[in-house]
Amino acid sequence: MKTRVLVLAAAACALVAALAGCGGGAEELDVRLEEADQVFRSREYEEAGTLYEAIASDAEAAGATSEYIEACAMRARSFLITGDEVSGRPWIDRAAESADRSDPMGWSRYLGVRGRFEWHAGDNETATATFREMFDFCRERAIYDRAIDAAHMIAITGDPEERFEWAERGIAMAEEGELTEWLAPLWNNLGWEYVDAERYEEGLEALRKAREYHHMGENELPKVIADYSVAYAMKMNGDVDGAKSWMENVFRWAKRLHEAGDEEALEWMGFSRWELGEIVIEQGDETAGLMLLSKGLKELEEAGIADWDEADWIEKQERIEELKG
Repeated sequence: MKTRVLVLAAAACALVAALAGCGGGAEELDVRLEEADQVFRSREYEEAGTLYEAIASDAEAAGATSEYIEACAMRARSFLITGDEVSGRPWIDRAAESADRSDPMGWSRYLGVRGRFEWHAGDNETATATFREMFDFCRERAIYDRAIDAAHMIAITGDPEERFEWAERGIAMAEEGELTEWLAPLWNNLGWEYVDAERYEEGLEALRKAREYHHMGENELPKVIADYSVAYAMKMNGDVDGAKSWMENVFRWAKRLHEAGDEEALEWMGFSRWELGEIVIEQGDETAGLMLLSKGLKELEEAGIADWDEADWIEKQERIEELKG
């Protein structure tokens, strides 16, 4: 629950070049990889996937092994992040066939994506081992942004008692290296770890820090999600009135984005309306709260919650039935 940097001219040029199938040496391929990464970080995953696939083809033809591995790995990740693991699997396998520790950039990129496939498959132990290897490998070679990525992932996949340590380690490394693009997801991850551990005051503080960095970006939806996170932590921290005000703003913002064509915003309409229902019930109006819960669940169903979080979907259905009974 992981800032949009949109480089329009560069991304457009890269897309034209990729679709035209132009090749180029390793230096040009590195530039195209960075441009594709910018598109990926902008959450334009399908467009980024097209760019990575074209880069992989050109790198293979040019014998640029490192760039080929990176592009294959990221083509795999662009599928995985949209829920299409089956289509991504052949691409990570292609990266694995050529990846070697003697190539720092290709190997580190491969490990980062391999670990995510292991995590997605539910094997947190193996994924954590992969990310530990990635962290040590990148730190030793001063590839600090990827070391931070590894720390961030260990804070997700690791044992509960070590997650705080790794989240804090990633934050410290990002602050020391002035890699501010990492501070929003790192603070966000730490905040939710605190919330899950019922350390709500610390969770609220961390999620407010995450919000500061999310609001430095251009993309509105991450800002909506950051505000939702703060509102939720406020509620759990006992500030019900403040949480209600924030959550109402989140709902209005998400609704506006959805009406403007952002399909992902529907999920946050549903989540924020659901939480408003719980708040209204806590304030004593069960009838109005139940209505909000029902509408929120309907929006979440339309957003596909049954596919990407069946357990939460069932739990919310049971909550409504409990209130009706």
